[in-house]
Amino acid sequence: MRVPFRTTAVLRLALIVLLALLAGCSLFNRGAKKGDAMNTMSVEELYAQGAKAIDNRNYDLAARSFQRLISRFPFGAYTEQSQLNLAYAQYKSNKPDDAYSTLNRFIKTYPTHRHVDYAFYLRGLVNFNRSGGFLERYVGQDMTKRDQATLRQSFDDFGALIARYPHSAYATDSRQRMVALRNTMAQSELHIALYYYKRQAYVAAANRAKDIIETYPQTPQVADSLAIMYESYARMGQAKLADDVKRVLELNYPEHPALRGKWPHYRSNWWKLIPLSTRS
Repeated sequence: MRVPFRTTAVLRLALIVLLALLAGCSLFNRGAKKGDAMNTMSVEELYAQGAKAIDNRNYDLAARSFQRLISRFPFGAYTEQSQLNLAYAQYKSNKPDDAYSTLNRFIKTYPTHRHVDYAFYLRGLVNFNRSGGFLERYVGQDMTKRDQATLRQSFDDFGALIARYPHSAYATDSRQRMVALRNTMAQSELHIALYYYKRQAYVAAANRAKDIIETYPQTPQVADSLAIMYESYARMGQAKLADDVKRVLELNYPEHPALRGKWPHYRSNWWKLIPLSTRS
């Protein structure tokens, strides 16, 4: 039986492609085995290489070293510590998703590890410093467009550390970061309330300001939130509500510009956050 010409050509082409793929894989595998010294290093050597790479801020080499150690030696003290070191290297390499996944796996696998408190702390830092550590800079962009989910997750992670390990060496710093996070989240909500107020959506502005006071009490944003409620109720013609809020504002923040009729126009850059170093 004679095979049609087109069928023969197709078979030949498929055979050529298959041979090329096999040859490429063979070359790739030979190159990887030939040049990868990590395949023959001991667990101590791999760990030392990764630790030295971290000291030298070579986080890519550190991550590869600890990943290879974990894959070749899945059990033991070196492996446990290497998972923490790997998470740190991923965090410093600006790979927050990888770092977060590594830390979650560590916490789930080693819940009683002597350094598990550090895992909780580093997990909080991962989200705290997403987007290039914007909390530690002046922020001049529209905060209503920024996703606050990572900030809330960071807040919860630090809270989990403090709840489980109140005497941890990382507890004090975690509390300070939680204060900064609460202020930042409150500032974002205040930005939205002011956005509504400037567009004369006074009901929405008053409701958002009330939520800030209830959700983030004792933050610096409470004063301006009361002022928004006062101004919004006044402009809606709700005199009694406006007077009630005004009395609270006078009692707690007697120097607030709203009480002198100079708010919210007394400052033009109200959407900018103050530096983290000076925030209460």
